Amino acid sequence: MASYLFLCLFLFFPHLYASSSGSHSCSHHEAASLIQFKNSFSITQTDHAALYCNEIAGHKSYPKTNSWKEGTDCCSWDGVTCDHLNAHIIALDLSCSWLYGNFPSNTTLFLLPHLQKLNLAYNDFNHSKIPSEFGRFTSLFYLNLSNTLFAGEVPSQVSHLSKLVSLDLSFWANVLTIDKHALEGLVHNLTEVRHLFLDGMDMSSVNAHVFMNLSSSLRSLSLAGCNLQGKFPKNIFDLPNLNLLNLGGNQNLNLDPLKLNRSSNLEHLDLSSMSSSTEFIDSVDNLQALKYLDISGNSFVQGLPVSITNLSSLEQLIISGANIFGELPDSMGNLVSLKFLVLSQSNLSGQVPRSLRNLLQLTHLDLSQNQLSGEIPSSLGNLLQLTYLDLGWNQLSGQIPRSLGNLLQLTHLELGWNKLSGQIPLSILNLTQLEYLAIYNNSLEGSIPDEVTAFPNLIYLELYDNFLNRTLPSWLYTAPSLMDTDLSQNQFSGHIKEFQSKSLEYLYLNNNKLQGPLPSSIFQLLNLTELVLSSNNLSGVIEFRMFSNLPNLELLDLSYNSLSLTSNTTSTVNLASLFLSSCNLSEFPQFLKGLKSLKSLDLSCNRIEGKIPQWMQEVGNGFLAYLNVSHNSFAEVEHFPWKNIAALDLSSNLIRGNLPIPASKISVFLVSNNSFNGEVSSLICNLTSLRILDLSHNNLSGTIPQCFGNLSNSLVSLNLKKNKFYGTIPPTFAKGCQLSDFNLNGNLLEGPLTPSILNCNGLEVLDLGNNKINDTFPHWLGSLPQLQVLVLKSNHMHGSLCVNSSKPSPFFSKIQIFDLSNNYFSGPLPVRYINSFKAIINLEKIGSTVSYMGVNDPEGGGFYTYSIGIVMKGQDMELVKIFTMWMIIDLSNSQFEWGIPEVIGKLNLLKWLNLSHNNLNDGIPTSIGKLTSLEWLDLSSNRLSGTIPNRLEDLPFLSSFNVSENQLHGQIPQGKQFNTFGNDSYEGNKRLCGFPVSKGCNIIEPAPPNVLEKDGSKSNIAFGWKVVLIGYGCEVVFGMFMGYVVFQTGKPKWLVNLVENQHEKRRRRKSKKGSRQRRI
Repeated sequence: MASYLFLCLFLFFPHLYASSSGSHSCSHHEAASLIQFKNSFSITQTDHAALYCNEIAGHKSYPKTNSWKEGTDCCSWDGVTCDHLNAHIIALDLSCSWLYGNFPSNTTLFLLPHLQKLNLAYNDFNHSKIPSEFGRFTSLFYLNLSNTLFAGEVPSQVSHLSKLVSLDLSFWANVLTIDKHALEGLVHNLTEVRHLFLDGMDMSSVNAHVFMNLSSSLRSLSLAGCNLQGKFPKNIFDLPNLNLLNLGGNQNLNLDPLKLNRSSNLEHLDLSSMSSSTEFIDSVDNLQALKYLDISGNSFVQGLPVSITNLSSLEQLIISGANIFGELPDSMGNLVSLKFLVLSQSNLSGQVPRSLRNLLQLTHLDLSQNQLSGEIPSSLGNLLQLTYLDLGWNQLSGQIPRSLGNLLQLTHLELGWNKLSGQIPLSILNLTQLEYLAIYNNSLEGSIPDEVTAFPNLIYLELYDNFLNRTLPSWLYTAPSLMDTDLSQNQFSGHIKEFQSKSLEYLYLNNNKLQGPLPSSIFQLLNLTELVLSSNNLSGVIEFRMFSNLPNLELLDLSYNSLSLTSNTTSTVNLASLFLSSCNLSEFPQFLKGLKSLKSLDLSCNRIEGKIPQWMQEVGNGFLAYLNVSHNSFAEVEHFPWKNIAALDLSSNLIRGNLPIPASKISVFLVSNNSFNGEVSSLICNLTSLRILDLSHNNLSGTIPQCFGNLSNSLVSLNLKKNKFYGTIPPTFAKGCQLSDFNLNGNLLEGPLTPSILNCNGLEVLDLGNNKINDTFPHWLGSLPQLQVLVLKSNHMHGSLCVNSSKPSPFFSKIQIFDLSNNYFSGPLPVRYINSFKAIINLEKIGSTVSYMGVNDPEGGGFYTYSIGIVMKGQDMELVKIFTMWMIIDLSNSQFEWGIPEVIGKLNLLKWLNLSHNNLNDGIPTSIGKLTSLEWLDLSSNRLSGTIPNRLEDLPFLSSFNVSENQLHGQIPQGKQFNTFGNDSYEGNKRLCGFPVSKGCNIIEPAPPNVLEKDGSKSNIAFGWKVVLIGYGCEVVFGMFMGYVVFQTGKPKWLVNLVENQHEKRRRRKSKKGSRQRRI
């Protein structure tokens, strides 16, 4: 926009650009005024000026005033222009000149009365006010104070500059305001103005109708992000010379429907993020001169208006963050003049239109973050002018077309986060201009195309989270410009070879199958900032002091390899983050002593014994914020010396004694699976920043500190399970409670739970199982809007679950796990609750994008998973991770009576139903045959009668079935899953007959098939008698829990899927556009 403005001024006002050289020298008075003006500022390139001038505007900033020397002709000074006739200073361009400081209201700049052009843009005046003395420049034609960090009200005196042809006061921070009278003065007095830029100025107190009487000479009007409200006057489109109109970012501003004039000269129109009517957009095809159109952030319920595709002169079309609701029309191919097309984040569906092949002038195509499906059209290879192609974050499938190798001008290729498969085509080696290549989070396989001289201009390489294999490509070591490489989460093997190029700054090769020693050239990559090699098969001895050769190294992760680290001396590495998990360490490495910049340290899953040495308090020079020493063999921790520690993980050690309380700044405190005893000190009440607290699996006793209820406005997860706490549950939970996970399972608590927990609107998991709570069922819990898991099992709870109120209420609408087993509940099963379980009925969409319930550790420790205890085959088990797709109802071991209601058949997504050991009678409802996701069904030990419905044969995933100890009769259903159940599923029903019981039914029964696997599964995971535990910490995968499941129930589908997923790629990580967050 700035270059466009300068061009206009040069064409229409050439006298403003008079030569700075001539026969006359500037007056001593004017030169002295400039010198004094310069000296009123410090010459410093601030972050603000660098960002807006260099990064956004694309100009080169430098201190122009360095050429201003006393005793020299000021007409020759940089940025100064004089009239060649009398040497008066008539133009001053100090844009991007590093001026910093408060702008003096009495500055000598105002002593230049002949000034006609003044440009101070992209400096930093430190929130000074615009002096009213600017009104003295009565000869000014051009004034640019944009992006200067002026603040406060625009003085009304600016409207006195009646000769202004161009005025630019724009800045996006809304630090400038203008009142109604000052704005009216501008509109009324600036009769000659052609270019008016007021972007980002706060006009929330102004009525948009003030712009009704703008000058007919106006060519450019930009009011983006001004907080304008109401209706913008229609007559703006009647201005005969209007060429540019930008009203974007005014969310409460709207335009009435109107028929646009075909004679309009409008070339640039921005109506983004405002209340534009679709009727207005429908007539946009009358603007036949239009070259630029931005209608981002609007909604188009009927799909993209076809009228837009009739704009034959359109060169740039931007629609981002919109709701288009539909497919792109084939008529997109009509926009043959289009060079720049952005249709991102707009809910587009369907396929990429093949008609885009007609847009032969296109240089920039962005269709990212939509829901586009199907294959990438090979016809995109016809767009030979393309330099930028982004199809990332869609649902595109199939192979990458070879034709993309025709795009020889391409510098940016983004195909990440799709469903692409197959191999990367060899033709990609043709893209020698490529600077950015990203095809992460797909299902690509095979090797990366290789050629030693490939990609000479490549800077960013993002291919993580695929199935790519074989050795790393040779060009990875030689690409001269490569700075950022992420090939993690693949299956690469072989050795890491020597790097010839020294340009690398970020190298991520974690979670592959690489082997052998680290190449010596790693220690010559002087620009290296982050090196992540964890979870490979690397071996050999590393002298840690070698990393001292890398002066810029900030992050190093060597975890989960077979490397040996040695160093007998203190290291001087400037590391901020060091991860050495599972590196076979038996003591705290001595090289840690010299790491004065360290903020994050992970030594988990090693063999370190004893206690934390005293010298560890010096590591990080007091600024260590994250420390993980879990899964070691520490036996003693006296105190925590780190004053700034924010996340501390001591879980799974052998620590005894009283629980030490960390410094008040702690946010994450994990000490589970130790032997801490005694009462919890009241000092824990001072931890007002605490978000995640896990004291589970210790021997702590006494009452739960009542202050935990008051800390709940910061606590997100509180886990106190498997201790010896007694007494009451904290009675008060603060308003604004942030708790998402509250686990008191396995203590000696007597309750009660009070309704103040309803202040915790975001509560997802509540586990009070295995206590001594003596109370009726707390029906009011049903109004917690996010509650997904409720476990009250094994208490002394009693009474009916029937709801007496006739008012409709959203009882437990998001519940997925509902476990009330082992109590004394009576009466009928809760029909009203069952009808309200919308998440299990599949009426409540499950919005989670993660595999397990949990919360992100805010201090960089990864993802903290929630856990619960359940009962399986009469045994208490702990699920250390709660799979988000689990749907479980357990009402067993109570005193429920009457029949099983037919409404149970509504629970479409239910995987596990346990109603055993009650007093239920009548028959098994046939509606259970509708539960097609059901995998476990236990109705044993009731008084059920009648036959087993044949419809249960249609349950394809049923792997465990128990109706023993009832009064059932008739033939047992045959075939399918029923051929896999043993005699113990039917014991105690003397009148049942047919396979597998010994009693025949006086009919010819088919012989049971030769079942090789108990549950008939086709899984490619060979369980045999090797059993799997869903582990937590240090990649624990074997244990008794799932062993019991397999021995007793065969292979339920959810378990098979869960284990098989370990052989698939790990869950995809969210990639951040712009400044991306590093993954470890």
